[in-house]
Formats: sequence, structure tokens, C-alpha cells
Amino acid sequence: MKYDKKRPSRDDKKPRRKPAETPAPAKPHKPKARPETRRGSEPSLQDRLKTLPDQPGVYLMKDARGHIIYVGKAKNLKNRVRSYFQSGKSADYKTQALVQHIADLEFIVTASELEAFILENTLIKKHKPRYNIILRDDKNYPYLQLTVIEDFPRLKVVRKLQKDGNLYFGPYVPATPMRQTLDVLNRYFMLRKCDLPLTESSVKEQPRRPCLNHQLGLSPAPCAGLVSKEEYRKTVEEVRLFLQGKKRELLDDLRSRMDDAAREMRFEEAAKLRDRLRAIEKLLESQRVVSTDLKDQDIVGFIREGSVMSVQVIFVRNGMIMGRKDFLLEELDEPDNRILSGFLGQFYGNEVSLPEEVMLPVEIEEQEVLQDMLTRLRGKKVEVIVPQRGKKLDMVEMARENARLSLLAHRASIRGGEKRAAELQKELRLRKLPLHVECFDISNLQGREPVASLVVFKNGMPVKTEYRHFGIKTVEGSNDFASMGEVVFRRYKRLLEEGRSMPDLIVIDGGRGQLGAALESLDRLGIVGQQVVGLAKARTKDKGKKTDFERVYLPGDDFPTPLEPTSAACHLMQRIRDEAHRFALSYHQKLRERKTRESALDAVPGIGEQRKKDLLKHFGSVRRIMTASVEELAKAPGISGRLAAEIKERLASTERKAG
Repeated sequence: MKYDKKRPSRDDKKPRRKPAETPAPAKPHKPKARPETRRGSEPSLQDRLKTLPDQPGVYLMKDARGHIIYVGKAKNLKNRVRSYFQSGKSADYKTQALVQHIADLEFIVTASELEAFILENTLIKKHKPRYNIILRDDKNYPYLQLTVIEDFPRLKVVRKLQKDGNLYFGPYVPATPMRQTLDVLNRYFMLRKCDLPLTESSVKEQPRRPCLNHQLGLSPAPCAGLVSKEEYRKTVEEVRLFLQGKKRELLDDLRSRMDDAAREMRFEEAAKLRDRLRAIEKLLESQRVVSTDLKDQDIVGFIREGSVMSVQVIFVRNGMIMGRKDFLLEELDEPDNRILSGFLGQFYGNEVSLPEEVMLPVEIEEQEVLQDMLTRLRGKKVEVIVPQRGKKLDMVEMARENARLSLLAHRASIRGGEKRAAELQKELRLRKLPLHVECFDISNLQGREPVASLVVFKNGMPVKTEYRHFGIKTVEGSNDFASMGEVVFRRYKRLLEEGRSMPDLIVIDGGRGQLGAALESLDRLGIVGQQVVGLAKARTKDKGKKTDFERVYLPGDDFPTPLEPTSAACHLMQRIRDEAHRFALSYHQKLRERKTRESALDAVPGIGEQRKKDLLKHFGSVRRIMTASVEELAKAPGISGRLAAEIKERLASTERKAG
């Protein structure tokens, strides 16, 4: 997790405007009077420094091109911002580098430190400034969603929390424990797995044929009316008790029902309850209980070596560990408590399930402000504490030990990546060690929908946050050479404009033609001395077996260089090329599916853009629309019975033609 050097959004025209997602910040400050300047000229940086107020807020520093390169918060804007320019050589390396690039600044005054804290993290997430610490892992964590607002609820895996009345459980990191839990619940509690929009009335009016899951004994088939809403809801209540950690209450209820069924000689039902009981007990044995408080807690630990910090967050829900997440922060110059404060602000600014208690290893800056922010986001009291003794201190030490092991694994990975890069350097006679590699691939289907992919590897490992897709803009038809030249030109023209460094090695998926197009684009940009190679797959003949080595085309060589199939260098190049190929194909497939879905609805008269959006919002997907009955279509907003029949007929016709 290095400082993000991606191009920031050019939302610089009105930087003082409140972002939509920021929770109620004060209106942007507009100085009442500015120093006089010559007509037609802009205030200088020194002029702007003089207008800074003695109030809390957020400041945005920009470079000469107007790009936001740093976002910070302050209790006192005047004192904080001026300190950057008064520290001189006594400042750390990052601050000195930052000050050298500051050409302009803006600020937003807030009503309190809390609002400044929230706004800072919102703007960092939006603009990803070069000199801020950016969390590379911005993925939403997996949760289990119990759709209790439906007549016949389902259990789904989701990655986004919503205030929609449903119940959410998690987060589960890694996802393996969640999959195990979901498997037990699906097998022994048997909630429906289909995504049909079922209601009690629709089932009574138009029952469906039971699906394969019912025939396999994995669903009670509420869609066919084989289970009542009341009986189904009893099972839903059992699932809720299990996921909320009320295991004792659930187990007691299951034992009582099993005994009653056995006494009444309903042996088949008693056997099912027995199997359910045993499965739950077995799953509980595998879950580690770390707290008898049965609280929802997040335990934070870290370890730092020089400019690298490994942070570990352990999620405890109802006293049991649900999962943990590693974060690696690099190129650090600030004190530990300041880094940890910035990390927590960004971490909890994402979609996460907030706990009752956050345990930290050290006191941090704005600890009370962070606590107030979490309390506001959760809607209930959240405590941020630093344990000094006892069980809670042991839990923080456990998180620190996990952070230490994670850092050791990272160091080992770097050493392994350097070893593979050194072997590749030797095999290809490269001048520079290829630790940072970028690879391009072109994908099209008979000349239609051409797209390109860029994948990035550092120290032999993929950096997926830096992957990019490209739509081909200037090339018509199937011309891989011209397409490759276009995307290479666009990629490195942008890097030059942003002042970012070039990769150690550029890999072009293809032979001499694609390599030549890439070299021509680099030459047009004035880039000289860049290491570039083309990678062609091994040829195959009989029964799909490879009869030739992987071939690498080097600039200026008449013949390709073969790679030894068993070498680490060959395996690294194959992995990079295969990842670029996969990424391009996945994007190409998404484009084709999107076009197919849109054309299916566009073929229906009377369906404009707004009705299309309303239908998709109501049903969730085109597939659900196509499988819905006329009665279900008529319940969508703005759809009459006559139009519903027309939609059903046209969609059925489109589906028959596609088949």
C-alpha cells in the first residue's frame, strides 16, 4: 500500500463545494477580502496563506497542473498550513518533497474537528492524492444478508451494507468461514436459494413448479406453495438466532423440538432436527471464542520496520473471531500514532459493520474525534480504548503478532519476487532489474468490441488496484497492431503528464508486429531507453501439446529468444501474460453481456430509458424481467396490464430468436 500515484480527479474548478457524500459539513469558506492583485491575475500562494482562518477545516494542496496532491485536516487551519512552509530542512523527507510541489491551495472551513475528520477521509477517497497514505485494499467485505423484509426471506452473500430493513452479519474475512457457515445453513435449514420475487399472495394465485433444489432436498419450495409462510418463518428465526450468536437459545429449542417429535413418533422429523443440531454443534467447535463479553469488537495491532507498517484488524462478533484483514502501508515518514489515525479514518470511512468497541495498541491523534465519528456512523455508542492489562491487552498483542507474521510473509514475498526478476533479467539480457512490470493485451471478437487490458506486477505479484481497461477509440475493425499502438501511447502519455515513473519492463502480448507498434508509440512520446519485450505463446501441434518454448521478442533481434519451460523466469512471464489475457477477456465479456441486455429491452415498443431504469430497479436484472409473469410485470411502477403483456410477448420473441 504505497502512496497512490494515480491521476487525481480534475474536480478543481470549485474545490470548496461540499462533496455530496460528506455528512453535513459547514459551507465552504469564502474569504471576505483578498489582497489586491493586478486585474486578470490570480492570487499567489502567499496571498492565499494570508487568508487562512483560525478555524477547523480541511485544506487541499495542488501542484502546478492543478492536481490535488495532498488533503489534510486541521483544528486551526492557519497554524497547520503555515507550519509546512516554516519547517524548512527540519521537516521529514515526505513533507519537503510535498512543499516543493505545492503551487496552490484551497480550504474548506467546517463547524468542528469531527466534520473536518470525516471530510478529510471523504476527499482522500475521492481524489487519491499522491502524498496521502491510501489504503490499497478498498474492497467491500463479504457479509451475509438475511432478507427479512420479504415474505419468504433468503440468505445471500453481499458486499455492501444498506439501510433497507434487512439483517446483515459479518464481516467475514477471509470468506472461507462464511462459506462453511453458509453451507451448513443451506444444508440443514433449507431456506430458498432462488431470487424470484415471491409474495404470499403471488404463491397462492400462481404456484410454480418446484425447482431442482427441492428435488434434491435443499429447498422447501415456497414458490410451489409446499410450505406456509408461518412455517417458513420459523426456520428463518432459527437462522437469525444462529447468525446473531444466540447459540444456546437455538440449541435448546432444537433439542426440545427433537424430543417432542420423537415422543410423538415423528421419527423422520426428529432425525432431521438431530442432524441439524449436530451440524451446528460441530460448526461451533471450530469457532474460537476470545471474549466472554459477547461484544462486537475490532482489535487493531501493528508493527513497523522503518518506512513500512503492517496493520492487522481482527473482527470479533458475539465474542467469536469472524475474520481478520491485513494492510501494508509503505513509504512512511510520520509518527506511528499519526499514521494509525489516518488509517482508521479511511478504514471506517468505507462500508464496514461498526463494532461496539475498538481496541488500539497506542493512543492516537484525534482519538475522541474518531470515537465521535464512529458513534455517529453506527447510531449507537462506540468506545475507542487502549487496553493496559488483562484479557483485552492480550487480544491486542494477538493482533500485533499477526501483523508481525504478515510483515514477515511480505518480506519473503519481496525476496522471492527479486529472485525471479533477477533470473528474468539474466535470461533476457535486460539492463535494469524488472521489479515493476506492465503488460498489455488486446481482445476482440471477429473485429467487434475491441478492448485492451493493462496488468501491473510488482516484485512478482499482481497489483490489481493498478489494472486498467481501455476501449479502442481510433482503430476500426480487427487490427491488433494499431490497437496496441494506441493503448501504449495513451497509457504513457498520461504517465508523462502526471510526472509518474515508467515501469522497469513493458511486456507486449504478441509477436514482432505488436512489439513494433508499441515501440513506435514510445518513440512518438520521446521515451528512449525503455525496456520493452513481446511475448508469443509456444506453438502447438499434435493433440494440443506444446512443441516449442515460450518466445520473447527483443527490440532489434532478428529471432525470438526462447525461455526454458521449467525456469522461474518463464513461469513469471506466463503468469503475467495469462493475467493480462484473463483481464481483457473478462472486460470484453462484460461489454457483450451489457449490449445483449440493453438490446433485449430496447426491442420492446413503449419502453424508453426511464421505464427501462424503473424495470431494472424493480426486478434487479433483465433475466428476472424475462422470467417474470405478466401479473408480476404489471406490478412494476408505470407498467399497465396491456404494456406488461406486450413486454412479455416481445421478450419471449427475442429469447426465441436468440436461442
